[in-house]
Amino acid sequence: MNIFELYLDKIKSIIIDLGKENKIYIPDNLDGLNAEIPPPKFDCDISTNAAMFLSKINKKSPIQLANIIVPHIRDKYIETIKIEKPGFINIKFKASYWSNFTKEIILNAETFGINTKEIKNNYLIEFVSANPTGPLHVGHCRGAILGDVISNILIFNKHQVTKEYYVNDYGNQITNFAKSIYHRIREIKFNEKFPNDNPDLYPGDYLIDFAKNIISSNSNLKFENYPNVSEKLTELSIEQALLLIKKNLKSLGINHDNFVSEKDVVLNKEVENVINFLEKKKFVYKGKIKAPAGEQDKNWVEREQLLFKSTDFGDDKDRVLQKSDGSWTYFASDVAYHKNKVDRKFDYLINILGADHAGYIKRISSSVEALSGKKDKLICKISQLVKLIKDNKPFKMSKRKGDYITVDDLVEEVGKDATRFIMLNRSSDVELDFDFDAVKEKTKDNPLYYVQYCYARISSVFRHVNIDPKKINLEKFDFEYSNDEIKVLKKISEWPKCIEAASSKLEPHRIPVFLYELSSEFHSYWNLGKQFPNKRFINNEENISEDKLAFLIAISNTIKSGMKIVGVDTPEKM
Repeated sequence: MNIFELYLDKIKSIIIDLGKENKIYIPDNLDGLNAEIPPPKFDCDISTNAAMFLSKINKKSPIQLANIIVPHIRDKYIETIKIEKPGFINIKFKASYWSNFTKEIILNAETFGINTKEIKNNYLIEFVSANPTGPLHVGHCRGAILGDVISNILIFNKHQVTKEYYVNDYGNQITNFAKSIYHRIREIKFNEKFPNDNPDLYPGDYLIDFAKNIISSNSNLKFENYPNVSEKLTELSIEQALLLIKKNLKSLGINHDNFVSEKDVVLNKEVENVINFLEKKKFVYKGKIKAPAGEQDKNWVEREQLLFKSTDFGDDKDRVLQKSDGSWTYFASDVAYHKNKVDRKFDYLINILGADHAGYIKRISSSVEALSGKKDKLICKISQLVKLIKDNKPFKMSKRKGDYITVDDLVEEVGKDATRFIMLNRSSDVELDFDFDAVKEKTKDNPLYYVQYCYARISSVFRHVNIDPKKINLEKFDFEYSNDEIKVLKKISEWPKCIEAASSKLEPHRIPVFLYELSSEFHSYWNLGKQFPNKRFINNEENISEDKLAFLIAISNTIKSGMKIVGVDTPEKM
């Protein structure tokens, strides 16, 4: 039950009728018309911009138009309608409205919040896609959770979603990775010292486990000579890395539907095929590019290379697909992979990228526009950096040294729930401070604890009176809720708007923010019971009234729904 959408439809209907009666002029569409959450200073429940929206076309002031519209807004649940400068129409409901609202959202708990009017699409969401050269670390963690919860929001809103991981298992970094494991195997089997002075190798101790697993499962392999074993060893090394990555993801509560191999894309000639496609469209040419920013012009040698006309699609320069030595660039195989995506007929492609890939967005978006003919086919979301704080000091990590914090380390330290909730607690496009100590606190300053405690408090009431809220059949819904209770119910009424914004803007941080605000309203109400006996949920007869029972069920259902989207548990005891 989206009360804002419901009353917006009523207002639109009134405006259309007034237009038919030639009392006002209406534009070709009413897309700019809205019904919103009013600022706290106004004593009302819904505010609409209808009068201001129609002002220009009618050549009347918003106040004049509001006075034309307001007399036609009739509803048995409306208590007052006020016109506020510069022309807002503010609607306040009777107390009885909130009884009906509570009834509707309890009876329709499974669908409350879903935008039924929205066109349902088929999305492919690619996220994480870290190189398969070791465990996932905290730098990957935020993007992984961002992609997973965006998927959950879209699924909740009845879209189709496929979650995909692109395995970068082709190129020099994979060669160096396989050589690193080869040297670890030599270290184990032949007591050779690992060449730590080689900067191309991966020094992390996790490679010792990879090496041991490969040795124990492949007794027929000989490791006297790298070239003779390189192809098989590379395959086994990637297999080990992916097993670990999938384990890391599982510890975060994340499962992908597909893992697509870059090596397969290259070996299946998909790069050549996409180049042919772009050539036919006249989007590639042989040319030279100027020195990249930061390069000394005198050290830069211009060579003829195969270039993609990304400037035709708003990029600042054309991009190299094939080097002068004939080898493909990483961008070329990425374009081929995106052609693979486009060919699978998804309505939208979503890429979750790390902060270091922000400069990559324009070129890959340009290629998808060239491949699909649609400007908005690809949506890229940046997951900004996470700053780790421990003992009130920045905690540094270094991937090359192998002493970075892995996802498993983080989950073991603070738990899956805290990791997911806190990583989502700010917009993904701003940096996030992750304080190891703060996420363990049992205070209002720890948002996860505060929300889970809200659910646990409500569950404690149900336990105390021996009630299973799932089996309750409330006999009546003509309660008169107090202003304090209505304040909480008004926050619940914002849940569909929260989902709508989180889904349309792909901004999952809106969910934990909403849950925290709802929990704050509930805790404030709970604390009133210390002073006012009529605010307490359990009365002197050790029972709970139906109005308060319905009130608690509405809150707990909403908290549960939101926490499920975030991928976080709702414990009944804390």
